[in-house]
Amino acid sequence: MLKLTVKPGEYLLIGEEIKLVFAGGSANNLRILVDAPKSMHVARSASLEKHGLAPEPGNRVTHYRDREISTEAQEKIRAILMEERKKERRQKRAAAVKG
Repeated sequence: MLKLTVKPGEYLLIGEEIKLVFAGGSANNLRILVDAPKSMHVARSASLEKHGLAPEPGNRVTHYRDREISTEAQEKIRAILMEERKKERRQKRAAAVKG
């Protein structure tokens, strides 16, 4: 298991297709944005426990569509992701200039 300390706006890449963006939080809560392919099954432990399933491979929980995210929340998510992409491009350009 990996234990990390992160700041809002930092992210983790899992493989080439999954990105976890840490959007902030408080002492007991952390907001995480998960950018993963729709084919990937993502479930919270609370959902698994609610349905009586252990978080093991092969256990599947059927989820129903949640309420739509507000336009304001969608814009904030887009802004965070765009800022991260800009940072990546700047870092790549800086590395190319150095190298």
